[in-house]
Amino acid sequence: MSRSYSNLLELASGESPSFSRMSRRIPRIMTVAGIISDVDDDNPSEGSCSDPSSSSTQRDRIIIVANQLPIRAQRKSDSNGVGWIFNWDENSLLLQLKDGLGDNDTEFIYVGCLKEDVHPSEQDEVSQMLLENFRCVPTFLPHDLFSRYYHGFCKQQLWPLFHYMLPLSPDLGGRFNRSLWQAYVSVNKIFADRIMEVINPEDDFVWVHDYHLMVLPTFLRKRFNRVKLGFFLHSPFPSSEIYKTLPIREELLRALLNSDLIGFHTFDYARHFLSCCSRMLGLTYESKRGYIGLDYYGRTVSIKILPVGIHMGQLQSVLSLPETHAKVAELIKQFCGQGRIMLLGVDDMDIFKGISLKLLAMEQLLVQHPEYQGKVVLVQIANPARGKGKDVKEVQAETYSTVKRINETFGRPGYEPVVLIDQPLKFYERIAYYVVAECCLVTAVRDGMNLIPYEYIISRQGNEKLDEVFGLEPSTPKKSMLVVSEFIGPVLINLSLSFLYRKERE
Repeated sequence: MSRSYSNLLELASGESPSFSRMSRRIPRIMTVAGIISDVDDDNPSEGSCSDPSSSSTQRDRIIIVANQLPIRAQRKSDSNGVGWIFNWDENSLLLQLKDGLGDNDTEFIYVGCLKEDVHPSEQDEVSQMLLENFRCVPTFLPHDLFSRYYHGFCKQQLWPLFHYMLPLSPDLGGRFNRSLWQAYVSVNKIFADRIMEVINPEDDFVWVHDYHLMVLPTFLRKRFNRVKLGFFLHSPFPSSEIYKTLPIREELLRALLNSDLIGFHTFDYARHFLSCCSRMLGLTYESKRGYIGLDYYGRTVSIKILPVGIHMGQLQSVLSLPETHAKVAELIKQFCGQGRIMLLGVDDMDIFKGISLKLLAMEQLLVQHPEYQGKVVLVQIANPARGKGKDVKEVQAETYSTVKRINETFGRPGYEPVVLIDQPLKFYERIAYYVVAECCLVTAVRDGMNLIPYEYIISRQGNEKLDEVFGLEPSTPKKSMLVVSEFIGPVLINLSLSFLYRKERE
């Protein structure tokens, strides 16, 4: 067995890592061009698949794997409350991926968890329903295991570190907990088992998403040597000086390198990853014709820069909805009709989004420029927190107390300088706020992907119907300002390129 995955297999089975046994293994070698094998594999037959459903006449399939399915689930509200109602989550980035590929002949299968708990007695029925109607394969996890995996290892250890927060104390970032790491590996193994139920390894492409499933490539590569496997990281990847503080740093790197392609938002994140591979694993890489290749156990792992964008078709269709127009008219009456300027912030309730910094800046604006008191309103949309740790509670408490202080200091009857919306909004409602806001503030202190600036720009451009709602002549330019933090690299790069492209066309 290759050292590239032996340690994780022992962890998933509940055994302690056997480092002495690993050192005696012979590395993987390439026997035929493009095909790899283990010269000492304990079970050679595992490298092939005998899936009876495989057929050369089947159309291409992409299996998209992520922590959450792009599905909204709701229990039926009838008298007995039996059964579920499922719908696509149109806001999910995973659902929008298929439109970006532009190939109607490709079949997509989604593997991931549901946001709602499903009783074990209902899981088989739910699985069958989702597979038949949505081509989704749900992964059901025990509540305790999910809590240790997601709220424990993912949100308290990987998430802070990948955003440059070192675990300097138990209260800051969280010290490494090996039991949480074991839970993380176990969940990745469960995901692999679910994928094996539907995969045709000779033909299917598997696309794994984000830091929740970084060791999943190990289990898939062990089971199917020839699997076509890609991984995309939606968060930043820290510099080697930060990353090396993680005790299982090598295990994660080796697991990711069992992919055929690894994608990052920016070259900086890819450079950090390559630096870690070089310094911690002694690997070298080369760049040819715009591609970065890294040799790992006889395989070439490709590294690509793949910044994410927005779904223009979906956004433009939402801008044309009557509900959007009605909400825009309501907001115009609420703010513009009273001669007030709306500033807008849209962020997750997270320690890295800089919500408190934005509020403090608003407070300073009102202190240093009293003439704006009563004229400027900051609407802060705070999406519900995804984690449940102490840091999230501190951010919530600081946000609420700061908003209260500002409103008590500068507010007056009929005027609150800060409007905090901490309840989930429908997509068209959020778009309506973009349309009306004259300034959008994106103040994240560290972010891997932030699509708010793109959505704001397109929404402010609007359409003819929205111009009528504003009482403007068609195509009348609007005064808009976008304040973007320097720490959300993909946005800065793409906005700069878009600006240069428009200048060239002019």
